[in-house]
Amino acid sequence: MRELVTYVAKSLVANPDEVFVSELKNDHETVFQIKVAEEDMGRIIGKQGKIAKAIRTLTKAAAIKEGIMVQVEISDQ
Repeated sequence: MRELVTYVAKSLVANPDEVFVSELKNDHETVFQIKVAEEDMGRIIGKQGKIAKAIRTLTKAAAIKEGIMVQVEISDQ
């Protein structure tokens, strides 16, 4: 799942070498935190958050297949 999030994030930004995805697991869900360069924040969020919403939807759809709950957070470094 982390590989999927990393692949999608790196595909969208101008600086793919500066994309870092961390994975935090707790009792009932997994949280993926995407960190990108400040100049790539607009690309990863998109107009009115549409790209960010699409990333979350794609990740949640893949998580349903695996039977897990996920959350995706986006921040700059």
